[in-house]
Amino acid sequence: MKLNSELLTQASAQARGLAIDAVHKCSSGHLGLPLGAAEIGAVLYGHALVHNPDQPRWLNRDRFVLSAGHGSMFLYTWLHLSGYDLSLDDVKNFRVLHSKTPGHPEFHETPGVECTTGPLGQGIGNAVGFALSGKMAEARFNTAAHAIFDHHVVCLAGDGCMQEGVAMEACSFAGHQGLDNLILIYDANDVTLDAMADKTQSENTAARFKAIGWDVQTLTDGHDLAAILKAINKAKRAKTGRPQLIIAKTEIGRGIPEVAGTSKGHGEGGAKFSDSARKGLGLPEEHFYVSPAVRDYFAAHKKRLKRGYNKWRKTYNAWRAANPDKAALLDSASAAPSAQQLLAQIPVFPADAKLATRAAGRDVLQPIAAALPLLISGSADLHGSTLNYIASDKDFDATNRAGRNLRYGIREHGMAAINNGVAYDGIFRTSCATFLVFADYSRPSMRLAALSKLPVVYIYTHDSVGVGEDGPTHQPVETVSGLRVIPNLDVIRPADPEETAGAFAAALENVTGPTLLALSRQAVANLNEIPAQTRRDGVLLGGYVAVQETAPLTHILLSCGSELQWAVAAAKQLGAGVRVVSVPSFARFDAQPQSYRDSVLPPSCRKRVAIEAGVSNLWHQYVGLDGKVIGIDRFGLSAPGNIAMKELGITTEAVVAAAQAL
Repeated sequence: MKLNSELLTQASAQARGLAIDAVHKCSSGHLGLPLGAAEIGAVLYGHALVHNPDQPRWLNRDRFVLSAGHGSMFLYTWLHLSGYDLSLDDVKNFRVLHSKTPGHPEFHETPGVECTTGPLGQGIGNAVGFALSGKMAEARFNTAAHAIFDHHVVCLAGDGCMQEGVAMEACSFAGHQGLDNLILIYDANDVTLDAMADKTQSENTAARFKAIGWDVQTLTDGHDLAAILKAINKAKRAKTGRPQLIIAKTEIGRGIPEVAGTSKGHGEGGAKFSDSARKGLGLPEEHFYVSPAVRDYFAAHKKRLKRGYNKWRKTYNAWRAANPDKAALLDSASAAPSAQQLLAQIPVFPADAKLATRAAGRDVLQPIAAALPLLISGSADLHGSTLNYIASDKDFDATNRAGRNLRYGIREHGMAAINNGVAYDGIFRTSCATFLVFADYSRPSMRLAALSKLPVVYIYTHDSVGVGEDGPTHQPVETVSGLRVIPNLDVIRPADPEETAGAFAAALENVTGPTLLALSRQAVANLNEIPAQTRRDGVLLGGYVAVQETAPLTHILLSCGSELQWAVAAAKQLGAGVRVVSVPSFARFDAQPQSYRDSVLPPSCRKRVAIEAGVSNLWHQYVGLDGKVIGIDRFGLSAPGNIAMKELGITTEAVVAAAQAL
């Protein structure tokens, strides 16, 4: 189809008007990108993207990611014009409470929004994840007779995104892996929020991306519709085995002469010039104006898009008929197994087993991976330590797109952002691993996974001062508590091999948010005082009675992770009236009915001691003002793990003394 430059030029002006009016109406928002990249939006949504507004989650749609999420009115405008379920009233309610047009794009809130963006650079990492998912889907599901996956991922980013470290981590990974289904459009307007971009950057972006394995095109006029389409078509048709970067030189805030091309054009500052700007754009006095001609163009374009979708449906139906096993596998992507189904796949550990929970995790992962063929596992250059390699499979790389093991390199932040992209795509179940102390490097992406309710599994090992000789730089004394306070992130710290089995099953059953498994470096004994099934099922509840008192209740000892063994040992010394409670997941336990929580922690028993090799503050919610928490409210020290624990007071003797002193 020939590019209709006349109508798309009109659409660009009217898209600018919608953005100006929306930001002016709520006196809040960012005009720079919606105005500066309007022609890019017109070409993408008016011509180049393959999508179906009536089927926002169509498997073979082109995925569009607005990494520069502050420019959300760009996305809302073009989704509205394209015919998504986003009315003009929704556009008018920009940034209004409970509207479908929140300040930054949010997954689940707006049809056509592929991922939650706003924190700069994250969307680029997400786009790499979408591209990774696309390559894995092609390898697993396409056949010689039927290609049901052949889409592209298009990401629009600005200077701020490109400056963020997470973006370059992800882009380096994409270049190395040859993700040639990825197109990154760099809205290069030479402006950041505070000042002109040359105050903070001077690198040669084209040379930088070429050096990490990308093809690069530069548009000296990022407002030239024909040039934009030519660049996108070239990027889509490229057969070089490299991801594609289009550097589009644009004018930020174009359409508002008072701020265009300056840092003042980034935010809402230009909105006060709305009336003069609209006049300069050739728009009538009517606010939120869209002409009948533009409406008709996008309605006709939507019909063209639906014809393409219907053609794909015929291919898809033929594929299903010819490949029932592959079809069943693809259908399974939307079905979550129950924890009990997964636990049935995991053999009970020998009673005399003594191994680190990271090693138990390795053994648990293998049968789960066999039961869940769409589960993938990656590590930030630590497979040999995190032990999360799927042994029955091989690496994903340019020669093996079906590999289930991802080598992310030392890119923890990029790894987590990429995993989010895979999870947003919704075809594969994704997990990744590093040392727990490096959760700080990946935390912003983990927070967004929790906000977006993404079922990512983090297998983070070396969880305490039990790390030992590597010392305080690698001993995450504060990290577990810091992660527990993130809403919708389930942090599970299992105590032994059987609790580890329960933890993996709980994580993979959870499809409403991410789960972090905090696993030990040091070996721990199987806690045979507690039946194996009790330990497994107890994790699913978050907290449970691990050792039941055999006389009237006098004390409750609480713990989790490798320190539960000290609580169990202390109970033996303290006598028959002592109960031991394991709390591997605060979030799960807190979600149980009050009646269950009271049965585990009877309010009448206030003599409580908690022990964990980490900061103590969060445990006070369970021990109360009358109880005692044995923790580590300081950084660790370099020594063998058992010596570090003893030096820092994490011992059976400390529990006994604290209980007796109550």
